Amino acid sequence: MHGHDHHHGSTTRAFAVVTLINLAYTVVEAGYGFATDSLALLSDALHNLGDVLGLGLAWGAAVMARRAPTDKHTYGWRRATLLSPLANAVLLVGFAGALSWEALRRLGAPPQIPAMPVIVVAAVGIAVNLGAAWLMREGHSHDLNRRGAYLHLLADAGVSLAAVLAGIGMLQFGWRWLDPATGLLVGAVVALGAFGLLRDAFNAAMDAVPTAIDQAQVRTWLAAQEGVSEVHHVHIWSLGADEVAMTAHLVRPLDDDHDAFLDRVADQLDQRFGINHPTLQIERGEACEHDRHDRAPHGAR
Repeated sequence: MHGHDHHHGSTTRAFAVVTLINLAYTVVEAGYGFATDSLALLSDALHNLGDVLGLGLAWGAAVMARRAPTDKHTYGWRRATLLSPLANAVLLVGFAGALSWEALRRLGAPPQIPAMPVIVVAAVGIAVNLGAAWLMREGHSHDLNRRGAYLHLLADAGVSLAAVLAGIGMLQFGWRWLDPATGLLVGAVVALGAFGLLRDAFNAAMDAVPTAIDQAQVRTWLAAQEGVSEVHHVHIWSLGADEVAMTAHLVRPLDDDHDAFLDRVADQLDQRFGINHPTLQIERGEACEHDRHDRAPHGAR
């Protein structure tokens, strides 16, 4: 329990630091964008604002996930870390559409933009976003909430790099069209990243099997355990960051090794597949199918 508390605490602090850093930079970038009328800076600032809102949601979800279970919410509020990326992705899709529309409108008559402020401010954005992504790197591969923030920050660094290149092109060659073109590129980058996150977040919210787990392998492994003659009603879903639940019915004779068997299988499910909340129902091998469905569980974990 202490390890989980430490993990959630470090995650919450990381979200807090990254959110505040990005909010401060977004305000500065938007100010320069309005002062220079640069769509490249404004689009990047708008993208960053979307990420700040998303990071704020992720931060709130990480805080909510630490709340203790109650009689009404028996698993606590862990699933908030699954709903936050869903809202985050929807926000980003909306911002992508707005950016693309404004960029297309400006392509016909791009305004004159001072290039040097664009280069300097966007270069600062690269450093800010890469630094923030570095803070979020730990645990992003198996925490969907943290993964969403991590990918957005990397995308922001890429968008800022595009703005730097656009500024250099305007400064060296006078290519004014690069400013709205960069805004259009930002919209495409945001949309592509957001749709992938939206798909994964929607699947998690709909209790899909986590992508890192092969249900067929889990079923095969359970069927190979000592005394197990049949496996059915296998369900695997994510409760939240680092929390994976499973229920399964195992047909197996009841014997003196019953409790030790449950403990051993539960430990192996965690070590092999990352399933740390298994509930196993043991059914007598000689029971008929009708009896199996109607009988209360003889053993569970």
